[in-house]
Amino acid sequence: MRRFVAHSARRRNNFTTCVLRHCTLPLRLWSSTSTSKPCYFSGSVASGGSASAPPLTLDTINPKVLKCEYAVLGETFILAQRLQQELKENPGSHPFNELLYCNIGNPHSLGQQPITFFREVLALCDHPVLLDRAETRGYFSADAVERALQILNQIPERATGAYSHTQGIKGLRDTIASGIEARDGYPADPNDIFLIDGASPAVHIIIQLLLRSEEDGILCPIPQYPLYSGSIALHGGSLVPYYLDEETEWGLEISELKNQLETEKSKGITVRALVVINPGNPTGQVLAESNQREIVDFCKNEGLVLIADEVYQENVYVPDKKFHSFKKVSQSMKYGMEDIPLVSLQSISKGYYGECGRRGGYMEVTGFCSEIREQIYKVASLDTCSNISGQILASLVMNPPKVGDDSYESFSSEKEAILSSLARRAKTLEDALNSLEGVTCNRAEGAMYLFPRIELPKKAIEAAKAVNTAPDAFYARCLLNATGIVVIPGCGFGQVPGQWHFRCTILPQEDKIPIVVSRLTEFHKAFMDEFRN
Repeated sequence: MRRFVAHSARRRNNFTTCVLRHCTLPLRLWSSTSTSKPCYFSGSVASGGSASAPPLTLDTINPKVLKCEYAVLGETFILAQRLQQELKENPGSHPFNELLYCNIGNPHSLGQQPITFFREVLALCDHPVLLDRAETRGYFSADAVERALQILNQIPERATGAYSHTQGIKGLRDTIASGIEARDGYPADPNDIFLIDGASPAVHIIIQLLLRSEEDGILCPIPQYPLYSGSIALHGGSLVPYYLDEETEWGLEISELKNQLETEKSKGITVRALVVINPGNPTGQVLAESNQREIVDFCKNEGLVLIADEVYQENVYVPDKKFHSFKKVSQSMKYGMEDIPLVSLQSISKGYYGECGRRGGYMEVTGFCSEIREQIYKVASLDTCSNISGQILASLVMNPPKVGDDSYESFSSEKEAILSSLARRAKTLEDALNSLEGVTCNRAEGAMYLFPRIELPKKAIEAAKAVNTAPDAFYARCLLNATGIVVIPGCGFGQVPGQWHFRCTILPQEDKIPIVVSRLTEFHKAFMDEFRN
C-alpha cells in the first residue's frame, strides 16, 4: 500500500514532517476573524460590532440557534468538502488522491447499492403509466408490479405528487402496523403511526412538545447522537446527561440514571423523558433484553416518556445479541399501552436499505392520552405531510418480499450480502484500531460506527490548546489533512471529561477498508512519534 507522503517539490518526502505541517494549520474555516469554535459539546458564539450594523448579527439572532451544535456535518466535514474541491480543481494538491468519508451514516454515497425490489416498486409508483405497458413485466418482477398496484390503489387518483393525510397514507400505515406486529408478536394500531421525513422530524416534534423552559430536561446518553443535544438546545430545554460505561461495552447502568435524575431534581430541573438509542450511535452497543426491562421499569416508576431511537434495528452483527423493540419489551412485562408513554422511531436511512436521501420513516406513539395526541398531530400538521416516496419505502422496509414471492431470493441475497459485509468491515476496523498505540475500541455489536478512545500525548493536547480546539478535534483535523480520512471527534458527541474519542463509520466499501486501515495506521504512528512526551 502506497505511503501517504508529500509528493511534489513543495512538500518534503517525509511523513512526519507532513503530519506536523498539517497539524499546525489554522483551524478556522471561514476567516481569520471567525469566532466559531471547532468542536464543543455546547456553547455560545459572540460577534463583533460594526460601524453600520447589518440587519442580522450573531448578537441579534435567536441565542438558542447559537447553542445548537451538530458535529456530524460540522467543521471537519466542511473542511473535507473544501479539500474535495481542491483535489478536483488541482489534482496532486494534497498527499492523497481521494477522500475517505467515515463521518456519517450515508451508505449510498459510499457505494452501497439500493435494494432492487424497493426501487422497482418506487419506480412503478412514481411513473404508473408503466403498469399499462405490456413490456413492463419483462423488466420488473411480478411481485414488484403487484405491490405497486396495491400501493397506488391506496392513493387517491394515484397521485404520488399530492399531499397525503398528515400521519401518512392510511393503507401504508396499515402495512407498517402489520410489520410491527409481525416483528414483535404484539398488536400495533395504524392510528399510532406517523409517517415522517426520517427520524429527525419526530425528535423535534416530541422534544418541542416536552420542553417548556430551561427548567425542563431530557435524559440523554453520553456519548449521544448530536441531533438530541442540538434539538434540546434549539427548543430551550436542558440536556441531562447519563454516561454510558465504556469499560462494560458502553453499558447503560440504572444506578447512573437514578443518580443523574436526583442530581437534576436538586437543581430544580424537571426531567420529562429518557432517550435510549438502541443499537447505539455512536457507540454501537446492543442492549440486552434484561437491561431494557430495567429501563422500562425506571421510566414507569419515575413517570418519564421513553424515546426509543431504534433506527439501527436491522444492524446487529454479533451472534450473542439480538434487537428487541422497547414496545415489545414493555408489553412482554404486561404493561398496557396506557402505562408507558413511548415514542418508537424507525427510519429508511439505515439498516440494509440506506435510503437516506429519500427521507422516510415513522414514529409510533403509544401511552399518550387523546388530548396530547391531538397536540402531536397539530404540530406534525405544520409540515402538512411527509414525502410520498419516503412513505412508500417505509412500508416496503416493514413489509419486504416473503418466501414464495418472485423477488424473495434476490432480495434475501442482497440483504445478506450488505449485512454480512458490514459485519466484516466492523471487525476489520475494530482490530486495526485496537492495534494502534494508545487506542482502545469496543466491538461494534450493531449500528454503523466505532467509537475508539485515544490516549493523546501531552504535547498533542498542548498543541491543540494553542490553536483553541479540543484535542480529539485536533487529531481528526490532522488525520484529514494528512490522509483524506474524514472522522468526527468525540467532543461532538459528548464524553467523560478528560477522555478523547472519534467516531468512524464502517461504511466505506469493503475494498476500501484496507486503504482506510493503511492510511490510519501510518498516520497514527507518525502523529504519536511527533508528539511523544
